[in-house]
Amino acid sequence: MTDAARDFEPHRADLVQVAYRMLGSVAEAEDVVQDAFLRWNGAARDGVESPRAFLIRTVTRLCLDRLSSARARREEYVGTWLPEPLVEPEGTGLAHDLSVALLVTLQRLSPLERAAFLLHDVFDMEFADVAGVLERSEAAVRQLASRARGHVRDARPRFRASDEEARRLADAFQAALTSGDVGTLSRLLAEDAVFYADGGGKRAAVLQPIEGRAAIVQFLEKIVKHPAFPGAKAYERAWINGMPGFVVHGPEGVETLAIEIGDGLVVGIYAVRNPDKLRHLS
Repeated sequence: MTDAARDFEPHRADLVQVAYRMLGSVAEAEDVVQDAFLRWNGAARDGVESPRAFLIRTVTRLCLDRLSSARARREEYVGTWLPEPLVEPEGTGLAHDLSVALLVTLQRLSPLERAAFLLHDVFDMEFADVAGVLERSEAAVRQLASRARGHVRDARPRFRASDEEARRLADAFQAALTSGDVGTLSRLLAEDAVFYADGGGKRAAVLQPIEGRAAIVQFLEKIVKHPAFPGAKAYERAWINGMPGFVVHGPEGVETLAIEIGDGLVVGIYAVRNPDKLRHLS
């Protein structure tokens, strides 16, 4: 291993997390981190006081460059956009600040708001350092982070269930779904629950979120009564972006189903069916 790689590797995991939160894509995050390594490898490293700060700055700038070109693609996206699912095996749950709901909220922020919030609030960088990364004044960066913080606060659940309780409710929801028990599905759903599905125009999926218990139950009742359901689907328990869920294997390929729990009920259901976002799971 070269000196550059030896100094870089301890920071790789943090760099991937920065890039994933910024971009919402596992593949793009890994590409950005690899680009950052190439820049690190070619840099005059003797003058770098903090490799971590240098690398986070590099990754953030690379992400901002990508986001400037990605905005048009996002505006043309078919249906609901959800981040690529970050899947961990059962028992190794990710941090809750990687939840799909939070990542969707981050994607609604401007790239600069997103970066200011992540670098300061999540990765504990001083505002003066964040200002250097974003090439803005410290006062401007504080304002960016404050605006982002307000949106993020609104997106977080009022009460966070323990991992054990969340897993139990997710399992009960999946069991009711596969057995067609509409009554249990209704009892498990919060009145203001929301169902999201991302097919990217490449697999069947509702194009707009379905809001409210009654509307979700009506939709799921049609699904479970369809002759092709559940078909040959197999549900593999997993943690998806810090939430209990399932990697679903079926005739069309793999998909993911993440269940968000709040106040003892299911408040969000996130189904990713776009095959482009599931390649890392195939």
